[in-house]
Amino acid sequence: MSNPFNERVIEEFRANGGVVGGDFAGTDLLLLTTVGARSGLPRTTPLVYLPHGPHLTVFALNGGDPAAPAWYHNLRAHPDRLTAEVGRDTYPVRASEVTDEDEYESLWRRQIAIEPKFATFRARAGRRVPVLLLHREGGGGGGDVSV
Repeated sequence: MSNPFNERVIEEFRANGGVVGGDFAGTDLLLLTTVGARSGLPRTTPLVYLPHGPHLTVFALNGGDPAAPAWYHNLRAHPDRLTAEVGRDTYPVRASEVTDEDEYESLWRRQIAIEPKFATFRARAGRRVPVLLLHREGGGGGGDVSV
């Protein structure tokens, strides 16, 4: 089960077609549903994302914690059972980790330019923070999300 803060964000996101106020007002936010690595239960997490061509980029920051977030462990345990909610759209995705160093750093620079606090979180983590691309699965509307 998500923490109470995430639950409120998820509820607001779904009630308002992906629009959330407060700290997330004007932020590109998605809901990622994974399957619990141990529990096998669905787990939904709100994540800031960076559009990257037809992909959604997410950063496994965990607020700068030295440990990767639970959603990242779930994603790795069940990579074929992921769902993204963006705005009013919900669709299956598959994730790939960015391993090319130039692309990795370029995505970080872009994200930090939009959200400078990501630089602080990255430094505080003291680990290589995984950067993941979410690829839309299936045929439905896989258009460019970088509007």
